[in-house]
This record gives sequence, C-alpha cells and structure tokens, in this order.
Amino acid sequence: MKRDGVTESPEGKWTRPEDYLGAMARKRTFRRTRLRRDGPSEPDSPRLLLSTIPFVALLGLLGVLAVAIMIVAFPGTQPQAKPPQVAQREQGVAPRGWFQEAQRDFHH
Repeated sequence: MKRDGVTESPEGKWTRPEDYLGAMARKRTFRRTRLRRDGPSEPDSPRLLLSTIPFVALLGLLGVLAVAIMIVAFPGTQPQAKPPQVAQREQGVAPRGWFQEAQRDFHH
C-alpha cells in the first residue's frame, strides 16, 4: 500500500531486527557517555532533612499511636459487665386437651 507524498527510505524498510537493535545500542552508548561526562545525577549521601527525618517522625508517630491504642483497649479501663439475669422459673398452666388440638391443627 503506497501513500501519496510519502517516500521510502533509500536504505530500504526498517523491518529487520538488526536495524532496531543497532539504533537501541547507539542510544544506550550515547546515554552512558553523557552520564560519565556529567557525573552522577544523585548526591553521594542522602539528604537528612528530605529522607531520614520524615521517616523517623512518621515511625515515632505510629509508635505513639500504637501505645495509646493499647492503653485505651486494656481490659482494666473498661466498665464491668453486668451479670446476666436469669428469669425465675414459673409453672405454666394449659387447658386440658391443648396438645391434641395443636396436633390436629398441625396435621390438617
């Protein structure tokens, strides 16, 4: 399929893997030489104010929060549970023949 206004490369089509690999290798070599020339982009030692102090502060805050939760959740600080009240046993009275009437209603 040819398009109007588009010309093919004089070297041919870029469909061979060697062409892509060669371009990737040149790009990688360029990056490496530039990094060696400019030096490392990261400082040699981490900045204390930007990395370590916030981490230690967050860790300390989480520790204080964990201790506070443990103190609040300790069983001695909770109110005593009321003992369950047992209902007194009462003798019930049913009319004579209630069981037979219930059986009859259930089966019919």
